[in-house]
Amino acid sequence: MKKIKWLLILALMSNLSLKAQTSATFIESGKAIRGYDPVAYFTQSKAVKGNDKLVYQWNNANWYFSSAENLELFKADPGKYAPQYGGYCAYGLSNGYKAPTSADAWTIEKGKLYLNYNLKVREEWNKDRQQRIEKADRNWPGVKDKKDKG
Repeated sequence: MKKIKWLLILALMSNLSLKAQTSATFIESGKAIRGYDPVAYFTQSKAVKGNDKLVYQWNNANWYFSSAENLELFKADPGKYAPQYGGYCAYGLSNGYKAPTSADAWTIEKGKLYLNYNLKVREEWNKDRQQRIEKADRNWPGVKDKKDKG
């Protein structure tokens, strides 16, 4: 009986893990974009950790905010503030795969938020940013619901 119980628990855990890996939104520990406030990138020009009391569920993910004002801005127009490619690495998407991102590796280009795996990857992405965005835009529909490399 104990063995069956553990097998059931393992099956449930692997099922939850698989769902997270195939999410169209980068989620870690149940939080979209690691719990950082997507609006703060636009309003404060920096990565700001969200507050656990200011949460909004959108696009099958929990989004966290550092202020009630940012939460309301996001609710009014999520597409304006949500990062491109569900918060996955823009550089990775330009190469045809999903990869996790770091909160401090970000860029706003033409009013859109892009995240990268880390600062070094962002440097590479910035070398030919416009071409990479065009490639990532083309690749995103095909990899959106596939497993990530994280």
